[in-house]
Amino acid sequence: MSKQYKNIGWLPVTRKEVEERGWEQTDVILVTGDAYVDHPSFGTAVIGRVLEAIGLKVAVIPQPNWKDDLRDFKKMGKPRLFFGVTAGNMDSMMNHYTAARRLRSDDAYTPGGKPGFRPDRAVTVYTKILKSIYPEVPVIIGGIEASLRRVTHYDYWADELKPSVLFDSGADLMVYGMGEKAIRRIVTEMDEGKRISQIVGIPQTAFLSKEYEENNDTATICLPSHENCLKDKKSFASMFAMVEVESNKLSQKRIVQKTGDQVVVINPPYAVLSTPEMDEIYDLPFTRLPHPKYNTKEPIPAYEMIRHSVNIHRGCFGGCSFCTISAHQGKFISSRSEESVLKEVEAVTHMSDFKGYISDLGGPTANMYRMQGVNTAICEKCSKPSCVFPSVCHNLSTDHNPLLALYRKASVVSNVKQIFIGSGIRYDLFLGNKYGDEKKYAHGEYLEQLVLQHVSGRLKVAPEHTSENVLRIMRKPPFTVFMDFRKKFELMNRRNKLNQQIVPYFISGHPGSKPEDMAELAVITKDLGFKLEQVQDFTPTPMTLSSVIYYSGIDPYTHKQVFSALTSKQKTEQMRFFFWYKKENRSAIRSYLIHAGKPELLEKLTGEKERNRSNFRKK
Repeated sequence: MSKQYKNIGWLPVTRKEVEERGWEQTDVILVTGDAYVDHPSFGTAVIGRVLEAIGLKVAVIPQPNWKDDLRDFKKMGKPRLFFGVTAGNMDSMMNHYTAARRLRSDDAYTPGGKPGFRPDRAVTVYTKILKSIYPEVPVIIGGIEASLRRVTHYDYWADELKPSVLFDSGADLMVYGMGEKAIRRIVTEMDEGKRISQIVGIPQTAFLSKEYEENNDTATICLPSHENCLKDKKSFASMFAMVEVESNKLSQKRIVQKTGDQVVVINPPYAVLSTPEMDEIYDLPFTRLPHPKYNTKEPIPAYEMIRHSVNIHRGCFGGCSFCTISAHQGKFISSRSEESVLKEVEAVTHMSDFKGYISDLGGPTANMYRMQGVNTAICEKCSKPSCVFPSVCHNLSTDHNPLLALYRKASVVSNVKQIFIGSGIRYDLFLGNKYGDEKKYAHGEYLEQLVLQHVSGRLKVAPEHTSENVLRIMRKPPFTVFMDFRKKFELMNRRNKLNQQIVPYFISGHPGSKPEDMAELAVITKDLGFKLEQVQDFTPTPMTLSSVIYYSGIDPYTHKQVFSALTSKQKTEQMRFFFWYKKENRSAIRSYLIHAGKPELLEKLTGEKERNRSNFRKK
């Protein structure tokens, strides 16, 4: 292994910067679809710093041009160990296309938000290019795009099932999930002289094999083959359920899936990171800034959003059907220590543009810090995707005291005027929890401190829908829990003479949702005084339950048929109900509700009465 090198700023992104460090050759080159921001919220920066910390010479190629003579891929030469490839912090297809499959006009991970600086399916494109230029150099893929495509998956943009990205890209190895421990072990084995083809036993990695034989190995789960999934949607649905169930266990088995004449082998993941392991990562010497190459360019929107924020934990046990967090980060929570978080808060206060406001102190879900099962033995037997659906697990500690203590200590750090909680919260963790001791676990105290001290005028929450059936499919709590939260929120505001607002987030077109469900959503939210802003048309993403239901038409657990809005007309029909108050939508809404025999909803929504039925027929 290379000797230890001290951090002298950013990782090099040009050949000149490599030479200025006195390096004849790099050990690892990371290729990413994002601009290079040396901040712990950006995966490339984290992996780069982790490798640097063990003595490797690491360089980054951000957003290489894949359309020209490929000079960006050649400028650093070949690394001693491997190329690491990621699409970036966001799936490239989600980054490029709307739910209507139209090209987006922006890219938050590029200076100025300009689109077009990464290809579709970036992991596959980058890997193929590197393999064509340097066929002898191993390519290891990772990040969210690769992680969510580790087995057969539904690709919404191609409207077809695709095999593991290992098969399509030709990569030598995949690191799925949060890969710090796996990537360090890979380096160790390569420096011990192992070829990439011999590295087959590292947790949290996946690879293709022609030698693996399916047998009665009790430590292995054999999925339906890719070809069987192509032939039968029920097989695909069954395959997903097998993967999801296994992925939500504390101790997991190896997973294999045959694809053509090869087999995808997925080793079980590492154990959840301990607090010292989390601290070690976040205490690395990040500059917290974009590379100086962007100094003359427009700001990078994704960075502007998080530049004064601090991440306190990973993972989410919410298990929402449409969300990819648990599939990538896992459902078990890894939390940082108070000391580590406060150290980073202080670092933020020394940034030249800091004005006294921390924009977020949170994680995938802001209020899951340090939460876990009370009795680990119970967790070891559990494979449920959610610890809070259909109700909060009796074994889950929903203690908000550690989080409150962290808020208070961070708030008194020198030069901090106020801390806002910008990441989403799960209000069902402190409302409607029949197992929780509200006083012991500080449920009411948390809500009060959140509302009075950590809201910047508008608090974004995600009830997602109002329909009981749709919420059940989404694995979300009943809308009555949101109503309870809203009531308490407004009461606290009135008592303290505050003028703060709740901004609810909703999804249309989700499996199970019909236009009449959307009409009822519109009526309910109108009665509550909302003109909806935070809304989204459902987009199927790989490795989520919702996308499997959308493609297959069935719930893989109940085997029941589920309606989904599949056509652009059906999706537009549902989305329109969000904006019932716009004149251009009135005619279509009127037409649908009259034909559907729902005049009472029309009247509640627009004030138009039953006579519109006859008026419509005359027209």
